[in-house]
Amino acid sequence: MEFKHKSVLLQETIDNLNIRPDGIYVDGTLGGGGHSYEIASRLSSKGRLIGIDQDEAAIAAAGERLKPFADRVTIVRNNYCNMDMVLKDLGIERVDGILLDLGVSSYQLDTAERGFTYKTDAPLDMRMDRRQQMTAKDILNEYSEMELYRIIRDYGEDKFAKNIAKHIVAARSEKPIACIPKPPCLPLHCISYKKCLQLSRKKYKLCYSFVNFSQKYL
Repeated sequence: MEFKHKSVLLQETIDNLNIRPDGIYVDGTLGGGGHSYEIASRLSSKGRLIGIDQDEAAIAAAGERLKPFADRVTIVRNNYCNMDMVLKDLGIERVDGILLDLGVSSYQLDTAERGFTYKTDAPLDMRMDRRQQMTAKDILNEYSEMELYRIIRDYGEDKFAKNIAKHIVAARSEKPIACIPKPPCLPLHCISYKKCLQLSRKKYKLCYSFVNFSQKYL
């Protein structure tokens, strides 16, 4: 599938960066390169843009999109939490602006096998960086009830964390949990269908956050 993603608040973001032609900028969530393209197009040959992303599909797509600015763009496959290390390796001591566009891209949501959507019965993956081993399926099927409770409480911020963890463990004892989307994937018999759907969406949020440690990185 072609990597397609519409950058959110593109013009507002670019305007607020106050880009200097000879400045050094970091796009810590490179994605398809939408924001980076606009930044690079405003830089002179003396300026520099560092694009960081952990998704190999994003790296490939952004690399193609930013080819016209190859003399001023450096792309690194890494996580933005390692930005200081990336900049140190590149010999950069200071920058003029940093951009982080957090969340899931349209491409990741539309590519079912990546496991980021709860609209189809796709494998429970959710890894931004597919080099890492742990998936959302591992969390739901292998973590203890106490570990699940802690994750739901801390990442999902749900007051029913204990009850949800209990029913996840009960559900997986019957068969492995393999999907996020539909409430039947996790039969929480003690609550209504509407509440079950809400919990499925919360499961999505907490699994995504924990698999990728987004909140920890910030």
